[in-house]
Formats: sequence, structure tokens, C-alpha cells
Amino acid sequence: MTETNHHSTPKRWKISPLVPPHISRELSEHSPFLRQLLFNRGITTAESARAYLGADSPTDTNPFALKDMDKAVALIHNALENNQNVAIYGDYDTDGVTSSALLYEFFDQLGHTPRVYIPNRFDEGYGLNLEAIQQLASEGINLVITVDCGIRSLEEVALAKQLGMKIIITDHHLPGKELPDADAVIDPHQAGDPYPFKMLAGVGMAYKIAKAYLLAYPDPAIDYRQWLELVSIGTVVDIAPLDGENRALVKAGLQQMRQTQRQGLYSLIQTSGIKIDQLNAGHLGFGIGPRLNAAGRMDSALAAFELLTTKDLFRAGSLAQQLDNYNSQRKEIMHAIQDRVVAEANAADPDTPIIISVAEDYEEGVVGLAAGRVTEGFYKPAIVGRLENGMVKGSCRTIPEFNIVEALDQCADLLEHYGGHAMAAGLSLKIEQLETFTERITQIAREKLAGMELAPELSIDYEISLDKLKPEHIPGILSDIATLEPTGTSNPDALFCSRNCRVARTYCVGDGRHLKLTLGTGMHQFDAIAFNQGHWLQDMPAYVDVAYAFEINTYQGRQSLQLNVRDIKASDCS
Repeated sequence: MTETNHHSTPKRWKISPLVPPHISRELSEHSPFLRQLLFNRGITTAESARAYLGADSPTDTNPFALKDMDKAVALIHNALENNQNVAIYGDYDTDGVTSSALLYEFFDQLGHTPRVYIPNRFDEGYGLNLEAIQQLASEGINLVITVDCGIRSLEEVALAKQLGMKIIITDHHLPGKELPDADAVIDPHQAGDPYPFKMLAGVGMAYKIAKAYLLAYPDPAIDYRQWLELVSIGTVVDIAPLDGENRALVKAGLQQMRQTQRQGLYSLIQTSGIKIDQLNAGHLGFGIGPRLNAAGRMDSALAAFELLTTKDLFRAGSLAQQLDNYNSQRKEIMHAIQDRVVAEANAADPDTPIIISVAEDYEEGVVGLAAGRVTEGFYKPAIVGRLENGMVKGSCRTIPEFNIVEALDQCADLLEHYGGHAMAAGLSLKIEQLETFTERITQIAREKLAGMELAPELSIDYEISLDKLKPEHIPGILSDIATLEPTGTSNPDALFCSRNCRVARTYCVGDGRHLKLTLGTGMHQFDAIAFNQGHWLQDMPAYVDVAYAFEINTYQGRQSLQLNVRDIKASDCS
């Protein structure tokens, strides 16, 4: 791998202070090691530790606490009673596809097969569109339920109403200044919504609808908990925080998935090379999610929807293989775009606070992934877009210090469409507005980030001396770490650091992008993998400091301990 297409901002290591004696006493029913991990996650009482470690049953917050849920349930009941035509309007990402699959199965089990409409990323773009609304009306649809989209679709909802359709919006994105005039709007972020946990994913909202309906109209043949595995996939892959209610939902969903009855999901887990009995949130984020997302990125998300809902064993197998192939293509294309954007950014003024790259030959389906990688490498917001027919369709990724949706709000007059989260968003604008937009958002970023020392921060749980780590310590450590699962946003992996580790062996894998190491200290040697850090091979010091997570590596049926290295620094003694 050439040095030109590598860039990585040095990370700051923030090592947690040791747990104070009074908190250690409070957490005394746990091992000293686990006490430290709990303390680092803000858990300081025996009661909060029990709640956190026992997140086995999803919190039973009443779904009717969501504003308008009673209206939504009444509309659904009316549609079912009167045999009306129902359409589920989803999004093409994993959250949207799992949400669509969930509500499809919910209606199907109630004896009503709904129309599922998932827009094509390339022809239609994100969210509701006017042509799709007209299409559904012409098919005689009476009720449209959106999942994971619609909260900013004022014009499209107005058209649906005008064409005589009822519409329920369910979304988890941030609303604009005005809400659409739907028959029911379910979004915990809307003003005046009393629901206590605001960070459910789109699939979490779909689950709440199914649960609310089955609480109001119980059916002994239908258990709403059957959809927890879909909830866990959509929640993890959409990078929703894994604390509070989400953590409980995902934990229960992962347990269900280890004995999944879904043919497609089972085939996809096999194709991904994941051992189903060891399935964790990381496998969803890095194995299952990218394959489900690849359908919508490379072709149509309907393949992912069909995979999740099919009962045909052979169809499940062929769809899983198809998604795996899409994912391989997606990786190649993403790496090519990423390398170009990095080269451009390296050649640009280093003081530019935001990286913007637009080209006609960028694949629209993968620009968001490329933007994410560039943001990670440079620790700057990035917008990567495809230019087509006089329009730029772009994806934005950002850093915690810069809320991208707030920045886009200040550019709304230049944009045709936009929306998303604080950390990720999509936009479209006319090519003639690109220069003005670039100038304005660059200025916004410059003002917002002025005076900040920008560097990614790694929160380290514990400093470990690898040469003192004996094989007999490891099962206990791994057992304590496993109690933190599911880990992800807001509930991070346990991360450790070790200094002055002798580098016994290094080589590259994955086209030179990833680094395999053997770190030898004292009597013991540890295998390690450092993803996207292949550039170190050219200039590897004799001794390194590493930040890493412990993981079990399964290769050809054999299991071994491996360090998953998140950061490498040359040791002072090198």
C-alpha cells in the first residue's frame, strides 16, 4: 500500500483512573477487574451494576407512552377490520429493511399481506418521494406506514392525504421545524413526546408499533418478541447507542439469533464465517450489516428484505451468496473512492476544516462508507458525492465536535434535500450551488471548530503489562469482558493498552491494508490484528505501545486469543 493513500491522525489515549476504594467496596460482589470496567462505564452502585449486567429482558416501557401511538393502533385496526390495502414504506439501509421485514411479518401473521415499498437508492434516493406516493395511490393503497423515514417529508405527506390515503409516519430521525400533516406521527424526538428513551432505531419504532397493537388486541398465536432479532440487527447496524432500552433489546435479540429460525439469517451468518453460538454485536456491525446494506448499495435493497423474510431454504442460500458477492464488490469500489479522496485531501490545504470531494464516477451507493473512512483517518468532517445530471448526491460523516445536521440547516437554502443524524447525513444539491455550498459549510466548520484541539480519543479501561499476563488469567478476563456485551456506541468495547511490546513478527493481509503482528513480551507471545493499519509495515519500530481489545479468533476450527489492535505508537524505548 502506498503512503499517499494512507492518512491517520494520531490518537490521544485517555486511561481511566483506578476505581476509588469506596466504589470498589460498593461493587465487591464482582471481580476487581470487572469493578474497574463497570466504574469506567459510570456504574458506581451495586444496584446499577445489577441492572446493567442483568439487562436480559427488554425494558417494558409501555409503547403507548409514544405520542400518537393510540392513533396509529386505531388506524391499523381499522385497516385490518375493513380489509384495506396497507403499504409499508421503508428505507434501503439495514435499519429500514429490518423495519420493513418486521411490519411485513406482523401484518402477514394477522392474515393481511401488505405492499412493501423500498425506494431504489439510485433512481429515487432516500425517503418518501412524490412519484412513489402517486404509484401507491394508483394501486389502491388506503394506509401508508413509513419506517425509518418521513419525518421531514411535508410535501409528500400532503400529497398522500390529497390522494385520499391515510399515513402513519414512524421515524427516529430529527424532525425539522414543522412536522408533516400525517394521521399519526411517531418519533420520540418530536416536541412534547413523553417517551423516556429517545434513541430507539427505526426498527425499534416498528417493534413498538407491533407490540402496542398486540397489547391492545392480543393474539395468542403471535408473540411480538419473535422480532427481537430484527430489532437487534437494525439497532446495531444503524449505530444507535447500546445503552438503556436498546441494550436490553439487542441483548435479547442476540440470544434469539443464536438459535434463529430464519432461514435467510442462518444462511447469511454461515456465509459470513461467523460461529453462530458466539454471535455478538460486533458480528452484526462488521459481518451481517455490511452484507445486508450491500444490497441497497449495489442494486436493490429488496434482496435483503427477501433474505430476511423468505422461508425457502434454497432461496435463502442463494440470496445469502448474492449479498456476499455484492459486499465484495462494494469493498473494492469503496477502497478505490477512499484512496482518491485521501490523495485529494493530502494535496489540499491542511488547515481546511472539512473534506469535500465530488466526482462523476463515484458510485452513489458507497460514497457514505468512503466518507466515513476519510473522517476516521483525518478526524475531520467529510462530504463525498456523486455528480450526475447536474445534481450532486452526497453523504456526510462527521466528528463528535461538529453536528452535521445543524450545519446543513444553515445551508438549507442551497440544498434540494437533506436529513440525518448529528454524526451522519445525506444531501442533494444542484451543481451550480456546489461552490457556494462548499464555501459556506467550510466557513461554518471553521468557526465551529476554531481553537479546538482536534484528535480522536481512545478511552482505555486498563493498562496491562503483557509480560505479566499469564495464560491462567485469560479465561477470567474474557469472562468479565463478555458481561459487557452487547457493546457499541455508548457502551464501548473494553479497551486496554500495553507498553514496550517487542514486535516479533509482522506481515500484511487484505491487499496490504491490514497488519498482522506477533507481539512478544517476556515468556509469552500474542497474535494481533490491526485493521486498516498496513502502512506500519514500512516503518515498524522494534518496540510498540498498543491499544487493543481482546477477542477470540476462530480459524479452521481452532480458537485462539487475539489482540484486536486499535492504535499503535512507537515505544519510548524504540
